[in-house]
Amino acid sequence: MKTMETERLILRPFRYTDCEDLYEYAKNPNIGPNAGWKPHESLEESKAIIKKFIEEDEVLAIVWKVNNKVIGSLGLHKDHLRSADNVRMIGYVLSEDYWGKGIITEAVKAVLAYAFTELNLDLVTVHHFAYNEKSRRVIEKCGFHYEGTLRHCTKIYNGNTYDLMCYSMTRDEWERLYA
Repeated sequence: MKTMETERLILRPFRYTDCEDLYEYAKNPNIGPNAGWKPHESLEESKAIIKKFIEEDEVLAIVWKVNNKVIGSLGLHKDHLRSADNVRMIGYVLSEDYWGKGIITEAVKAVLAYAFTELNLDLVTVHHFAYNEKSRRVIEKCGFHYEGTLRHCTKIYNGNTYDLMCYSMTRDEWERLYA
């Protein structure tokens, strides 16, 4: 994906030099479980994740302009719950130190513009576990429409199964909100 800039953020492909920043937030037990993954246990684990991000080219580093630090990530992935080709799913995580500042909302809005104007997608989806209220608020602020709940949908790393709240936005809806 291409590099994007907002008022406070730079959204860019990950680099191997981002390993320490990624590990710093990914080891926090309040981060990974909200997205369904286990907290990172080592710098090597974070390095392997960055390698995957670079190879797949679906995830951007969220860089805080004030200190040039990677404070989270935002991905635009194939939505495995849908068979249509022109659909992608947004996923994101953010360092707990930066929660409550509207950062993910700002990043998601930038990626939505890219998704609909440059990738010409028809639909962008986003999901969150039922217990993740912070993510729900971001999704609603961005203007996504609630589609429904897939009950007992996702089993995560610890063996627990959770309901998945599903939302989407069409290109027409995005144009009415933002264009």
